[in-house]
Amino acid sequence: MSVTESAPKGVIPAHLLRGQKALVTGANSGIGMATAIGLGRAGADVVVNYVAGREDAEKVVEEITSLGVRAAAYEADVSQEDQVVAMMDWMVREFGTIDILVANAGLQRDATIMEMTLAQWQKVLDVNLTGQFLCAREATKEFVRRGVVPEVSRAAGKIICMSSVHQIIPWSGHVNYASSKGGVLMMMQTLAQELAPKKIRVNAVAPGAIRTPINRSAWETPEAERDLLQLIPYGRVGDPEDVAHAVVALASDLLDYVVGATLYVDGGMTLFPGFATGG
Repeated sequence: MSVTESAPKGVIPAHLLRGQKALVTGANSGIGMATAIGLGRAGADVVVNYVAGREDAEKVVEEITSLGVRAAAYEADVSQEDQVVAMMDWMVREFGTIDILVANAGLQRDATIMEMTLAQWQKVLDVNLTGQFLCAREATKEFVRRGVVPEVSRAAGKIICMSSVHQIIPWSGHVNYASSKGGVLMMMQTLAQELAPKKIRVNAVAPGAIRTPINRSAWETPEAERDLLQLIPYGRVGDPEDVAHAVVALASDLLDYVVGATLYVDGGMTLFPGFATGG
């Protein structure tokens, strides 16, 4: 089943991002895939970044191009500076520029603190935090070079960092992941402060429990889903399209005055549901 088969139809106006060029990292599965397709549905041309799984990335490209916009897949490890620089240079050369960066690529390497290796710690920080920094740095260079093009967008560029509810909720057994997302929060806010005078908007989306391959064990059985729903006041597990819609809104001029904000897409997970009955 394709991502769009389960996505609400007609929710995203096809003209919302028309003429804009977007890069989504880690876009060949899960949230990244839904986001890339959502941006395409809104009229943007999309570069689908991936580090492994070219066949899946090409399927995303096919789905986006079927919407009447341009798309291409590009293989790059966002934790490697030379690969990020080459990817951005290629995008500017092939697509003309970049208007939207969705820094989505991320991974987990779970272990308790006594069992976590330095390699596990470093890999998660390298991809989840350093990868976003590198992509943001290179995109910013193009945003500043090109400046605002009023007929395209009120902003010179939009950076959307994919964070997590675990940027503020501690997560035992996942210290590397939670630390990386806490870092994303402060990185995003600092970049937003620095870049706002240049008409570059930096924001974040922080998903809660979403039905993606990275957390399949948490929702794929009725028992697991029942336990998970105890943490979600809204009473359902999120879909990747829920996150995609948030990203599209933040990338559009509809939210042009939103700068340095985190949009939690979590069904209320950050509302401390354990205190709903008085704590």
